[in-house]
Amino acid sequence: MPDLHFDGETVVKTSTAYARDLAERTLSTAVVAAGGVAIAAGPADMFTVSFWETMAAAGIAAAGSLLKGMLARAFGTKNSASLVKGV
Repeated sequence: MPDLHFDGETVVKTSTAYARDLAERTLSTAVVAAGGVAIAAGPADMFTVSFWETMAAAGIAAAGSLLKGMLARAFGTKNSASLVKGV
């Protein structure tokens, strides 16, 4: 059985990177989703969208998240969909 070494510094670094990654992903998804609703329904009708407008907004948000993840891989760490370095 391999000898596993755990220290507090690694846990703190990992949780800090996770928190930064989670915040980035949450904020970027919110911005993309808001943009998706605005594009799909129009700013005046944001709160009265139909089912298909909602699906279009979700599709736009998903496409934006995919693009963001691809850009993060191209410009960030190769094994992460995050722009945060070291994640």
